[in-house]
Amino acid sequence: MKPEMNGIIFVSDKHEKKQFIDFPYQHYKTEPKWVAPLKLQQKELLDTKNNPFYMDAEIALFLAEVNGKVAGRIAAIHNKAYNRYTGEKAGFFGFFECVDNQNTANLLFKVAGDWLAQRGLDVIYGPLSPNMMSEIGVLIEGFEFHPSFLMPYNKPYYDKLIAGAGFEKHIDLLAYRITKETVDMERGARGTEIVHKRMPEFSLRKINLRQFKKEVVIIRDIFNAAWAKNWGFAPLTSDEFEYMVKDMKHVIDSDLAFIGEFEGKPVCFSIALPDFNHALKHMDGTLFPTGLFKLLYYKSKTKDLRTVLMGVIPEYVNRGLDAYMNQRTMMVGLSKGYETAEISWILESNMNMRNVAERYGSHIEKRYRVYKKQ
Repeated sequence: MKPEMNGIIFVSDKHEKKQFIDFPYQHYKTEPKWVAPLKLQQKELLDTKNNPFYMDAEIALFLAEVNGKVAGRIAAIHNKAYNRYTGEKAGFFGFFECVDNQNTANLLFKVAGDWLAQRGLDVIYGPLSPNMMSEIGVLIEGFEFHPSFLMPYNKPYYDKLIAGAGFEKHIDLLAYRITKETVDMERGARGTEIVHKRMPEFSLRKINLRQFKKEVVIIRDIFNAAWAKNWGFAPLTSDEFEYMVKDMKHVIDSDLAFIGEFEGKPVCFSIALPDFNHALKHMDGTLFPTGLFKLLYYKSKTKDLRTVLMGVIPEYVNRGLDAYMNQRTMMVGLSKGYETAEISWILESNMNMRNVAERYGSHIEKRYRVYKKQ
């Protein structure tokens, strides 16, 4: 038997970048639970010229080859905004995919680590692909379920490969599931009543899609304030946030997107989306020639929601506003024919949000891990 010939390619041209993007579609070809993301969206995540994230960040892409065939990939990411905000000297890895071979994984992590070390960084977190607002973490529990929209799915052996390369757990992210059978609507109604008694000036309104640009500014300001102390966070610029939500206007259901106001001041927001993965799993990652029709057809068939964004500004935390928004989402969702929802993701250390989710009848369905290595 010939020995394996391993090599690493620093991605530097269009052909290699295409190989980098295409690898997961081959890697998961026979995996029934994996849902192919749109290639167009993957290209946008890696578009260093047009994605505003890269105005204050660097990325390097690497491919691993075994006997002339692509066997893995990884990105090394220097998020300068994060380091300025936190005072850390941290780098990140992301877009990690690999065959079940520890030597190949070790090579990928070695070149990514060397690239980050050359920039004076002394700790690596990951995976973030490429930041907190994109896919994050490695699935370690819940492989029997399909992933929800914009949530990752990976081979079960990834935890073994990453730990084998010297990484340890940093923090877990949780995905909660709630169904029309388990939801405690009476508790929700009581919570809503309590909020009204304590804060009679509080009101919840639908996001105005006709004034979407103005609404985006309000949501970004709440989001930056609400997430300021969460691990991994760096404030999003207006360009970054607009880029992130630019397509949301076309898919958002305004009945399930709210801004909460107290005495006329915006203090919280919540956005839930239909689980588009029910449509994407019938596609191959492309919109053309028939993908767009499939997307529209299967979108109308989904009975699942995912709460993708939520925030309450710090001075209004612990007043029941997050529970209030969850209750409204569940009530409206049920009236529109949705039967289940995923609340994701929630940091395992965020006991306030976890308690809210559990009090309303949800349970942990999936667990994702972020790793760390000095």
